[in-house]
Order: sequence, then structure tokens, then C-alpha cells
Amino acid sequence: MDDHPGGDEVLLAATGKDATNDFVDVGHSDSARDMMDKYYIGEIDPSTVPLKRPYVPPQQGQSYNQDKSSDFMIKILQFLVPLMILGLAFAVRHFTKKED
Repeated sequence: MDDHPGGDEVLLAATGKDATNDFVDVGHSDSARDMMDKYYIGEIDPSTVPLKRPYVPPQQGQSYNQDKSSDFMIKILQFLVPLMILGLAFAVRHFTKKED
């Protein structure tokens, strides 16, 4: 999904259904059609596809909290690192400045 030129959103939008019309409507290039041959698995029997999938809520366990704290640390570092570089630049300027 990371390598898809159209982004992962278009792939996720076509998940769980026949995406043939979606693929054709976009007007893919010949090279994209050649790439499709590499990933093509086969036809889906429509009778095996459930009409409606049950909703399964996402688990909000420990991994969710770790991601949240990791995002917080990244934001703190994005703020503090430039300030530290600026402070270092001022310190170097102050201590290397010659007195007139």
C-alpha cells in the first residue's frame, strides 16, 4: 500500500468489494496494467462475499496509549530541538565575539 502512486486511501476505499470498475474508471497506464498482472490473484466468487460485515470496534489497549505517548514525545522534541540549536548558536556567538 505504501508504494501505490494513488495513495493507500484509494486502495482502502475499494476493500471488500470488486474493484474492477474503480480500476478501469481511473484510466491506468499500460505500465500500471502490466504491474497488475504481477499482483493479480484471481476472480472472487460473489456468492462467497458476505452482504454485510459485522462492526468490530478497534481495541484501545496498551499499544494505543504507547502510540499516544510516543506522539507526545515527538511533539516535545520538535519544539525543544530547534530551541536548543538556537540557544547553542547564541552561546557560540556570545563566547566567540571579540571585544572592541
